[in-house]
Amino acid sequence: MSGVEPDRGSGMTASSTGKRGWRLVGVVAILVTTALTVSLAQGWLHGGTRAKAVQPAASPTVAPVVLSGTDVAFVQLMIPMDDRALVFFSYLDTAEGVTPALRELAGRLARSHRAEVADLRSLLNEGGVAEENIHEGHQMPGMITELRLDDLKAAPAGEFGRRAVTLIQEHLAQGASLSRSEQKFGGSERAKALAAALEQARNEELALLKAVPQG
Repeated sequence: MSGVEPDRGSGMTASSTGKRGWRLVGVVAILVTTALTVSLAQGWLHGGTRAKAVQPAASPTVAPVVLSGTDVAFVQLMIPMDDRALVFFSYLDTAEGVTPALRELAGRLARSHRAEVADLRSLLNEGGVAEENIHEGHQMPGMITELRLDDLKAAPAGEFGRRAVTLIQEHLAQGASLSRSEQKFGGSERAKALAAALEQARNEELALLKAVPQG
C-alpha cells in the first residue's frame, strides 16, 4: 500500500513525555507537601517555645528564718531601746526650750526608729519567736529610761540641751555597738544583715548629731 504509515516514534515520544510530566507533577506535589509539613512543624515548635517563655516564673522558695540565741537577744534588746527612744523623741517634739535643730533631728530619728522597730518585730515573727521585754525595769546602757528622762526634765534650762544631746549620743552609740556584736556573733544571715543596716544608720545619725548645737 502506498499510504503513509503513522509515525510510531512520535507516538511513543508523546506518551513518554506525558508520563514524565505526571511524574514531575507528583514529585513537585511531594516537595510542596514536605515543605508545608516542615513549616508547620517549625511554627508549632516556635509557638510552643513562645508560650513557654511567657509562662510566669515559679516563685522562689524562701528559706525559713532560724534565729540563734544571740540573734534573739539582739532583737529583744533593740526593740525596747528603740521604744524608749521614741518616747524621748516625742517629748523633744513638744517640750519647751528645745532648739529647732534638735527638734528637727528628733523628728528624723523618730521616723527611722519606727521603721527599725517594724523590721525587728517582723524578724522575730518570721523566726517564730514571741516578743518579750526581758530587760524591763533594767537601767541598760543606751536606754533612755523613764528615770533618765525625769532627770532631764528637772535639769536647769542651761543644761537641758547638752544633757539631751548626751542621751541621744549614748543611745545611738550603744545601738551601733550592739549591731556590730550581732554581725560578729549572730547566727542568722537575715539578722546580721539587719544589724549591718542598723549600724550604718546609727553612724550616720551620730554624724548628724555632732552638728546640733548643745545650747
